[in-house]
Amino acid sequence: MQLEVQPMQYFSKEIGVHLDLRDFERIRKRTPHLADTRPGGMYVMVDLDRVGGVPVILKSLLKKGLLNPDTLTVTGKTMKENLQKISQTSSEPVIYSCEKPLHPEGTLKILKGTLAPEGAVIKIAGLQRTRFEGFAKVFNSEEGAFEAISKQEIKKGDVIVIRYEGPKGGPGMREMLAVTAALVGQGLGTEVSMVTDGRFSGATRGFMVGHVSPEATVGGPISLVRKGDKISIDLDNGKIDLKVSSTELNRRRKSWKPIKTKYKVGVLAKYRLLARSASEGAVTIPSLK
Repeated sequence: MQLEVQPMQYFSKEIGVHLDLRDFERIRKRTPHLADTRPGGMYVMVDLDRVGGVPVILKSLLKKGLLNPDTLTVTGKTMKENLQKISQTSSEPVIYSCEKPLHPEGTLKILKGTLAPEGAVIKIAGLQRTRFEGFAKVFNSEEGAFEAISKQEIKKGDVIVIRYEGPKGGPGMREMLAVTAALVGQGLGTEVSMVTDGRFSGATRGFMVGHVSPEATVGGPISLVRKGDKISIDLDNGKIDLKVSSTELNRRRKSWKPIKTKYKVGVLAKYRLLARSASEGAVTIPSLK
């Protein structure tokens, strides 16, 4: 059987699944935050395991009607069959109930705006504020940003912009964990923001926005940001905006040129050529235009 290739805005193209960023946001809004785990919470995975682990969370979500009970799993049984023997004794304060969750919504929020027309992602667990506005300090690599942080050149209120680290730019969308860890180590974890077309791991904390799309390598708005530009992040409205006029951005776009890649041959060069936007899942499909 041959699967039909789905339009560009779809994820999971290889298996024909219709899934886009709006689906992630829709699911997030109806899925409560139940586990009080680090880096945004108090406990670690060992604590979660001691009170029953992920199956306890799944059982709670299933009872609330948020999981499909008939989903077939790798055990050969359905989700409902797997969870039948899982007891739901009190596991607070590590795991909360759907009736009294830590937060009523999930903690991976999708943002859009003039800086990320196709979307960006932020982890909101543990954040004490819903808005951040500051002035950009721009770096064309993770290493450049890390060096500036190491020299203590980043100050309270800065928005660190790390670009050319997306699917094509990395290539491979490198993880920015070292940079965020360095910021936290200097006590700046809650005092600055970071915006990147790269990605983060589960250990990231703070006002950090990743997966900015379109990425800098293809000329997305993040490629046009300059030092001192004001950037606004508004979690309540799901917005991330570059506070620069469209006239000025058009002027910058005319003179923009992508930075040179150091991968001209080999697997990474091929990946760079084939990789699509992070908003499409960074799948590798050749352009048929």
